[in-house]
Amino acid sequence: MKAFFNEVIRINMMEQALEKEAAAKEMFNRLNLIETPEYFNWVDEIFEALHVGIHPDKKALIWTDLDTLETKTFTYKEVLQKANQLINFLSSAGVKKGDNLYMVSPVSPENWFACLACIKAGIVMVPTAVTMTQRELGFRFETYPPVAILADENGACLIDKALEQTGAGPRVKMVLGKTEGWVAYAETENESVEAEAAKTKSSDLLFCFFTSGTTGLPKRVGHTAASYPLGHLSTTVMIGVRPDDTHHNLSAPGWGKWAWSSFFAPFNVGAVTTGFKFSVLDGEQYLDAVSNHGITTFCAPPTAWKIFAGMNLDSFNLSHIRQSVSAGEPLNAGVIERWEKYTGTKIRDFYGQTETTAMIGNPPWITGRLKPGYLGFPSFMYDVVLVDNEGNEIREPGQVGHIAVKLDQWRAKGLFLEYIGSPEKMSSVFVDHFYYTGDRASFDEDGYWRFEGRADDVIKSSDYRIGPFEVESALIEHPAVMEAAAVGAPDPNRYQLVKAYVMLNSGYQASRELALELFKHTITILPKFKIPRIIEFVSEVPKTVSGKIRRIELRQIETARQEDGGTDPRISEYFYWDFKELSSKKDKPAKPGQS
Repeated sequence: MKAFFNEVIRINMMEQALEKEAAAKEMFNRLNLIETPEYFNWVDEIFEALHVGIHPDKKALIWTDLDTLETKTFTYKEVLQKANQLINFLSSAGVKKGDNLYMVSPVSPENWFACLACIKAGIVMVPTAVTMTQRELGFRFETYPPVAILADENGACLIDKALEQTGAGPRVKMVLGKTEGWVAYAETENESVEAEAAKTKSSDLLFCFFTSGTTGLPKRVGHTAASYPLGHLSTTVMIGVRPDDTHHNLSAPGWGKWAWSSFFAPFNVGAVTTGFKFSVLDGEQYLDAVSNHGITTFCAPPTAWKIFAGMNLDSFNLSHIRQSVSAGEPLNAGVIERWEKYTGTKIRDFYGQTETTAMIGNPPWITGRLKPGYLGFPSFMYDVVLVDNEGNEIREPGQVGHIAVKLDQWRAKGLFLEYIGSPEKMSSVFVDHFYYTGDRASFDEDGYWRFEGRADDVIKSSDYRIGPFEVESALIEHPAVMEAAAVGAPDPNRYQLVKAYVMLNSGYQASRELALELFKHTITILPKFKIPRIIEFVSEVPKTVSGKIRRIELRQIETARQEDGGTDPRISEYFYWDFKELSSKKDKPAKPGQS
């Protein structure tokens, strides 16, 4: 396997676009068809042997707290030693290969140490956002009881409440700082800096992500010891990270995107990766850090790019940026053009899922041919096709279909193993010889792919996927709510906003006061990114003959309203950002229908 990682380094160092494209295609064609070895440990065989072994004193990680300006720097050797100390500490606490570690901490160096430790020791890592509520943590702990937990001081109390609620009893709880009943992470520094690598099979489950679906509570996406490290060779090539790059990704550790771009993409090629901790995204503060640290490859979500493009970019030195990439939903031409004016780089969109790695995108060799608003082309790792509702491949440009991965020629190395414990979900997405992503797209006469939205009812807001069921369930717990339907309302900044149609029980009347009460109610149950931003009181919602809510019809109503000019004064609709009791100016997006 080491040869393929060396080859990706060689490809990313090439200057000629056509030469780079041809080399990438040839390399992935070979990778796709080889049999994955029975055993594979990425830390042992790639990180340690290929990078630490060759350049132990090279910078690997630069971390900065943007609020305090504290900065920490670690070499490849030091990062590995920190990971080894954590392995030994966990082992002494009885945590072994096949057990799990919940990572519930903000951007900190320990996230990188923990990821390396888990992969090397064969421990299943469970990245978990710090925005989780007690209820969501409780659901996770009941579904997949924690053996070990890593958290910061701010989250420890909430985690303890969720543990008490579920009766889960982890063997060790580590905290960044000091909290009663928790072991200080600093105690790992007493351990040996040497540790043996576990003999992990390529098929061993090593990554578990909880992800929202159309119905029910989040499903567990399981990736293996091979599917993420090998799979992210597609991401590494799509971004174009080189060994001499200082790479930065604006993403939180609890999400798959952090593993994609903050961890594997730079570490696959021996680059420097960076992490910026912040309490609130301040564009001035953030770009100052990008400038001061000499970031050369920069990955951020669309919402951040829109913030940056709207700033006075004359005040920053961004000339060192070599590659700029975005993931989430396509950016408009204005944002791309303004960023290019000040950096000389076009922001390249790409697409993937928690279940995959980078699947479709605008690779580095397409810069001069980039079409704003388009995702680009399928990665050579994946046999991506469009499929109609009957399961037939679409070959004509302009038709909208389901994004699917063909499995009859090869199974993409980056495709997830399974939805753990959900055979019914597996059977719904693996049909015939296709894996259905749940997203829809089209392609034009030149082969450029364009994202057309979700095929199901999952709401995409900023960089998040939100299941309508979770929002509806939270609302229904309020005594005033008889029924609720959550959909994504089109928004120029966040792609979609969570909108809830609410039907009231008898004795309750629609009012500003009740809307405020419902907003406050959801805040106590859901993380902030999932709470409804719009509530509309209605007497009924469209349903099928069997009584299922037709969310597709509600989405069509939202789209039609915006096309007609936005809010209808005759309807009983309330916006989160209109309540001084709830929101700040920074939280206020454009109202639907405004740009």
